[in-house]
Amino acid sequence: MSSETSDPSGASLSYRHILEREMENALQEIHRPPGGVFLSAFAAGLNLSFGALFMAMALTFSGGFDSTLVQQAVLAGVSAVAFLFVVVGQTELFTAHSTMAVLPVLDGRASLADLARVWGVTYAGNLLGCAAFAVLAATLGPAMGVVAPRAFGTLASALLPFPWWVILLSGVVAGWLMGLVTWLSAASRDTVGRVLFVLLGTATIGFGPFHHSILGTTEVLTAAILLGDVGVDGFAHFLVWTTLGNVVGGSVFVGLLNYGHVALAGEEHDVEFE
Repeated sequence: MSSETSDPSGASLSYRHILEREMENALQEIHRPPGGVFLSAFAAGLNLSFGALFMAMALTFSGGFDSTLVQQAVLAGVSAVAFLFVVVGQTELFTAHSTMAVLPVLDGRASLADLARVWGVTYAGNLLGCAAFAVLAATLGPAMGVVAPRAFGTLASALLPFPWWVILLSGVVAGWLMGLVTWLSAASRDTVGRVLFVLLGTATIGFGPFHHSILGTTEVLTAAILLGDVGVDGFAHFLVWTTLGNVVGGSVFVGLLNYGHVALAGEEHDVEFE
């Protein structure tokens, strides 16, 4: 896709400039040394895991919500703060930045091998960050009295007891929303707009709660450590179908469709008035 030379203006960027910005960011990550991508991804896994800790603290301190609506609204709000740490902090989250790495592939600027490499490194770094944080949360939370083990059990129980197709479709929704967060954040011309887009989009994920492979990993692993009632099969069932859904949701419903509508937009026309 050819680069636009006109200067973007207005409260948000045009869709052509959004695509260019996302393409440039994706290419930077693809050509970045794998060690740098891994460290950024590891930091993202750690930082996003605060969302799981915040939700468990909210469940613990509340002593139980009288209304499910209130509970989900509170959990959505506190989990969204952790997404803000990651997206605004520009660390590499598998379901946010790397999902958009399909754009250079669609445009012929990167290969499928490049895509697989950046996805693989990011995914591994995210999961290791989640695992490290899960150990920390399971050790520190109950010791300080800020997290009851049953709180993580509640979070995990909202993700695990579903057939594969439910987890897959829920993961599609979560990946779709994360892709929109990334796209809309790129459209914003100021930090306030980015913050608003991140909070609204990611709070929707937490309100569901829809299946997010990275945040959900911390929830499930911490519950497994504290309660011991989550087996390897249950965790693998969650992770495989959630990850696949996240990839489809972000890559197809945001990356592919948005690239397609911009690529097929035709030439821009200047209209002059007398």
